[in-house]
Amino acid sequence: MDQNTEVRLEDAGAGSGVRFRGDTIVDEHTGAALGRIGLEHGILTFEVAPEHRGRGVATTAVREFSRALLARRARLEMRVDWENTAAQRVALAAGYTREAVRRGDPELLVFSRLADDPEGPAPRLLPDLPGGELSDGVITLRPLDETDVDFYTELHDLPDVIATSVPPEPRPAAEIRRRCLRAGAHWLAGSRADLVILDSGTGARAGEIGLYYQEPPTGQAMIGYSVLPAYRGRGFASRAAQLLALWVFAETGIARLIAGTLPTNTGSQRVLEKAGFTREAYLRSRLPGPGGTRIDDVQFVLLAGDLLAQASGGNASHA
Repeated sequence: MDQNTEVRLEDAGAGSGVRFRGDTIVDEHTGAALGRIGLEHGILTFEVAPEHRGRGVATTAVREFSRALLARRARLEMRVDWENTAAQRVALAAGYTREAVRRGDPELLVFSRLADDPEGPAPRLLPDLPGGELSDGVITLRPLDETDVDFYTELHDLPDVIATSVPPEPRPAAEIRRRCLRAGAHWLAGSRADLVILDSGTGARAGEIGLYYQEPPTGQAMIGYSVLPAYRGRGFASRAAQLLALWVFAETGIARLIAGTLPTNTGSQRVLEKAGFTREAYLRSRLPGPGGTRIDDVQFVLLAGDLLAQASGGNASHA
């Protein structure tokens, strides 16, 4: 540890519930050791004992420790594993910003905080779902995670799912596993929200739907979805699209939701129409096709006002 070579920390954290004794995080009131924190070669590291987790100790310690050090430094950095979403949440809550991916083995996410950064948590483009899920009583949406690798593999091995993927190629097993294990990190970064569609009655996995926030400056995002054959024709995809859209327009800064289909995929077009989307454009040669070809894309759009009008009219329907 090298933090004490730069600034004295005896008084850091006073009034916050934690204090620092060397590299030890201690309870301000009882003096009990709660964990450890410090700088290792200029990189902030921390650890909280298991029995003290879930109480905000880590966030408070990182915030107060960083505030004290930034009185004498211009920048602090944290490096976090992709799969360690708990540490990523601490970094964001303590005011750090995710800025890069450090390539190598292991590949790490880089978070930084500057001396002149504003106080408070870093803003998030995509908040958590209320209660961790969305449901309309028929289907439930919950975040994709590491437990879904086998399901995701089965779904993305289906020939018709492969044919409508971009590009239309089978996904390697390593890519599928990485998609599931890193879904939480992408959500926290605000770039993507991957969800599993569940049958609310049985809890079985029926499909998946993803939100891709590609254009935060313009407030536009895209959705895509796939459903297992056993659950098709029951309205699950259109329900999922509408349920996700309701959350998007209520809880994020997204103003436009778009979705694309192959010109021949009339089933997916019906799903979008019944979820309230309107056909907006025919984009020639937009997507990569098989064997180096290019394929057309039919684009649909949904605005917040469209969804409100549909809801107030009482004529929402599902495929």
